[in-house]
Amino acid sequence: MTDAPLIELRDVTKAFGGVHAVDRVSLRLERGEVLGLLGHNGAGKSTLIKMLSGVFPADSGDFYVRGEKVDIREPRDAKELGIETIYQTLALSENLDSIANLFIGREKTSFFGFMDEVRMERAARETLARMKFNLPNLATLVSSLSGGQRQAIAIARAVLFKAEVLIMDEPTAALGPEETAKVGDLIRELAGQGIGIILISHDIHDVFALADRMLVMRNGKMVGTAPTKDVTEDEALAMIIAGNLPSALQK
Repeated sequence: MTDAPLIELRDVTKAFGGVHAVDRVSLRLERGEVLGLLGHNGAGKSTLIKMLSGVFPADSGDFYVRGEKVDIREPRDAKELGIETIYQTLALSENLDSIANLFIGREKTSFFGFMDEVRMERAARETLARMKFNLPNLATLVSSLSGGQRQAIAIARAVLFKAEVLIMDEPTAALGPEETAKVGDLIRELAGQGIGIILISHDIHDVFALADRMLVMRNGKMVGTAPTKDVTEDEALAMIIAGNLPSALQK
């Protein structure tokens, strides 16, 4: 179904005890789209993406990938569907170099079962070239890389294994302006190649700079969704803080 969204969630719900962390939220992500997911702490953003990435099974609701209904019950299910999540912690091993981090747990081996370092380095360079990101020395330990370079390695690891959907949790947190701009360039480049990106951020300026569309959550519910070009930052803040829809979005 080529016209179907890359990802679609319909009326997804998740409760912990008597608390509805996510209450009948629907989400759509098109190929090559950057979707900004906004909301205060406790709005339900993290629970929503953890259901999409297979960390939590949904209590109810339907998941569709490329128009086909799917069942995502664990992280392996999401990865097999081409959905990769890059958490704020990045989950990199600082005592290993960039190549080892790209392939950790999925190393390439030769016919005789030995680590095939030549193939891994070639694949690493091809992936970084696709991202138009230059890292001069792949043998450098990750502990010596800058925050932006680490973010690029985490993104490259997902791209290397054929991700079609990237869920990015606060990708520019704790980065300076120059490195934030470089990560923004990476996001735009990958979206331009057809990868769908869900961008979770507390920084509304980042969302308006990078996202084609935004979805706002509050108290576990969906407030609304709109192209970023159709709302102002002040209107988005009103959605986040008070749950007020701009007049242009009201029916």
